[in-house]
Amino acid sequence: MGRVKPLHQMLVVMRKELKDSLRDRRALFSIAFSIVVGPVLIGIMMNRIADRQRESESVEIPVVGQQHAPAFVDWLRQQAGVSVIAGPQRPEQAVRDRLHDVVIVITDDYAEKFRSSRPATVRIVADTSRNAARPTLERVRRLMQRYSAEIGALRLIARGVSPAGVTPLKLEEIEISTAQQRAAQVLSFIPMFIILAAFVGGMSIATDSTAGERERGSLESLLVNPAPRMAIVAGKCIAAAFIAMTAVVLTTTLSANIPRFLPLQDMGIRFRIGRGEFLGVLAAMLPMCLFSASLQAAVSTLARSFKEAQSYMGVLVLLPMLPGMISAVSTIGQEPWMYLVPVLGQHVLVMGVLGGRPEEWWAFVTAGLIAALSAALLIRTMTTLFKIERIVFGR
Repeated sequence: MGRVKPLHQMLVVMRKELKDSLRDRRALFSIAFSIVVGPVLIGIMMNRIADRQRESESVEIPVVGQQHAPAFVDWLRQQAGVSVIAGPQRPEQAVRDRLHDVVIVITDDYAEKFRSSRPATVRIVADTSRNAARPTLERVRRLMQRYSAEIGALRLIARGVSPAGVTPLKLEEIEISTAQQRAAQVLSFIPMFIILAAFVGGMSIATDSTAGERERGSLESLLVNPAPRMAIVAGKCIAAAFIAMTAVVLTTTLSANIPRFLPLQDMGIRFRIGRGEFLGVLAAMLPMCLFSASLQAAVSTLARSFKEAQSYMGVLVLLPMLPGMISAVSTIGQEPWMYLVPVLGQHVLVMGVLGGRPEEWWAFVTAGLIAALSAALLIRTMTTLFKIERIVFGR
């Protein structure tokens, strides 16, 4: 009975914190925001990428000096989705003013050099700092390279030389990854949003139940109850973890349904989150929800005011974004030591699950145990802090 009573007291505190948070409209907005923000941003970004790819497939190319290379201009017009128009008088200024994404400039000596089989100059005027212009620029570059290769091959044939003779190597790439794995690399920000939901989901409860209650003066009345400090602290952390888990489940559910509404086929992407991937994500993420809630509650306990706790949360929310930002600029491997680092281990696990490379069972157990042990250590630290008068009454 002695063990059941603290557990019952912990559940009472948990229910109390959940009821208080559900009455707070700001807390409900924060929870809803953490659930919706990831899938909504994913949808917007992927739709925009698909739009750019569709735009690059049907391009309008301004060409200056068309009279110097009529054969080249005719070849461009014959390509699918290409429309050739007259170029502006000032190509650089037109691109700078964003009147055109790309302008081709054919020099005056093009015909003379072309007839003498010398390299003829064709300039591509573009602004590579504009993301919107990059798909069109890449399409124009590929067209120019193709035309150059065709003319080079025809010149060799005219001289009785096989084009194969100038190609000493024939490269053949063998792709062993699946469509799901390649799609996971393109959609690598989905794990970041799922981890972010685990942090943001329970943030409002973690701060309000510690720094908020202390500022309102209701923490002292809670602590005078004949309940162990451990049960009170654990109840607060578990309440925040429960909301964080709910945010993770709903965010994963929304992310699983995103492919139904996105034009992924326009980008050559086949991606799905089935039952196995869904359960794998939850197995990796749910233990971390307890760690994130305990970490936020511990940091809020050390804060001197609710406002100060909120400022700490603004910095703390960068933690789940670090693995995603690092993977965007470099390659994160799958080393065994990574499962010993909270957040990083979960990121690696979720990336593996969504990429069709599920990790071994011991990886999930290791990452889950580390997250649970870290949460237990934080709860124990908070229990000690709740026995210090300066922490409890300091406002």
